Amino acid sequence: MESKETHAEQEHPGLFSGMLSIVKNLLGLIVNRIELASLELSEIGGNLAKFLVLFALAAIALWFAVAFWTGLLVLLAWNVWGWKILAVLGVFFSVITVLFAWRAYAFLRRGKLSLPLTMAELRKDRDALL
Repeated sequence: MESKETHAEQEHPGLFSGMLSIVKNLLGLIVNRIELASLELSEIGGNLAKFLVLFALAAIALWFAVAFWTGLLVLLAWNVWGWKILAVLGVFFSVITVLFAWRAYAFLRRGKLSLPLTMAELRKDRDALL
């Protein structure tokens, strides 16, 4: 009877060490992906901070410019155009808003705030595991 137990024990250590090796490799892979994601997130954080500062400064400058130029144009054109000057200014500022939104979209489309390397590695991992 002891020979059957020793025979079973000899088979199980191989299975157990194999499972342990798989778990060890999987944990190493997870740690590696976390490190890669943290590197990319730090880069994204810098780009995001630059983007937000640029956006805030542009918004403040835009509001001052809008206020002063609109006031001046309305004052100068009111006697000739009346209420139509307000419609012209509305169209003008709408076009400017669309241009700013387009620039912001172009910034995001270039992938400055994404994790391309991490996502590619995670896709490879998913494909390898499936």
